[in-house]
Amino acid sequence: MPYRNLSLRRRCEMILGHLDLAHPFSLDTLCARMADRRGRPIRLHPLPREAAESGVCGLWVGTESVDYVFYEAHTTPLHREHIVLHELGHILFGHHSLEGEEVDGRAPVVLGRTNYTTRQEQEAEMLASMIRIHTAGTGHPRPAPGPRGALARLESAMGYERGRHDGS
Repeated sequence: MPYRNLSLRRRCEMILGHLDLAHPFSLDTLCARMADRRGRPIRLHPLPREAAESGVCGLWVGTESVDYVFYEAHTTPLHREHIVLHELGHILFGHHSLEGEEVDGRAPVVLGRTNYTTRQEQEAEMLASMIRIHTAGTGHPRPAPGPRGALARLESAMGYERGRHDGS
């Protein structure tokens, strides 16, 4: 593993170690705990259609009084959760945007996710993934174990049961 990725992983592990992740995992609980710690609410909203059509799938707008996290609404629930976790990763890392219009004399933090080429995007993405790995199976029902491999899945889809070869 390259040094840069190891360093990134360690930074993520340090933040992850300070999170009190509920079991079973709940995104709402994580947001509430982060809001309590930050002293301002975190509001989750679907992205406006125009933003989603432009290629942005997540966005964090941090103001002095509230953090807004926007997510792509027209995707799977798991992907929506990952998008929100990514944006929360920006908050947890304390990332800041270099641009933004002033609101009440202060520039809001505005970070939109379209690619993963910057250090901030890589940090937020890895932290989101590590939260999901750490909480896997603690909030989402897992599918029942089934046949493995392409042939086994095909046999299952065709109604063929292993060990039963009598043609009935």
